Amino acid sequence: MHEGKTITKRKEKMEKSSYECVKKAYKDVSLQELRDRLADFAEVRGWKQYHSPRNLLLALVGEVGELSEIFQWRGEVARGLPNWSSDDKEHLEEELSDVLLYLIQLADVCGLDLGQAALAKIVKNARKYPVINPKSS
Repeated sequence: MHEGKTITKRKEKMEKSSYECVKKAYKDVSLQELRDRLADFAEVRGWKQYHSPRNLLLALVGEVGELSEIFQWRGEVARGLPNWSSDDKEHLEEELSDVLLYLIQLADVCGLDLGQAALAKIVKNARKYPVINPKSS
């Protein structure tokens, strides 16, 4: 049993160090890069057949639920999460990533350019909510 715990700890350490390497190696990542990697990931595993818009939407909703659970009983949370442990922040990163990745896949299978759609929405919101009395920072 002790041997099993040692192997598990080694695996967790390797995964964490892999995570840190990925985090350092890819500073600015485009939506297109993520979309392409996700498509390759699904294709080599034979999962593409399961990635219908409906299935991806339901998976996205499930991940949003998991993200919500992180905040569920915390009350208001300060910007920057100053009172959160590094493990809590890492868990949040993982759940946010799950949501982002499913959202990118959903847009892709629907044939939409999520980046362009987001930029267009920002412009539309700027027209809808013009600056009336800007606050100085």
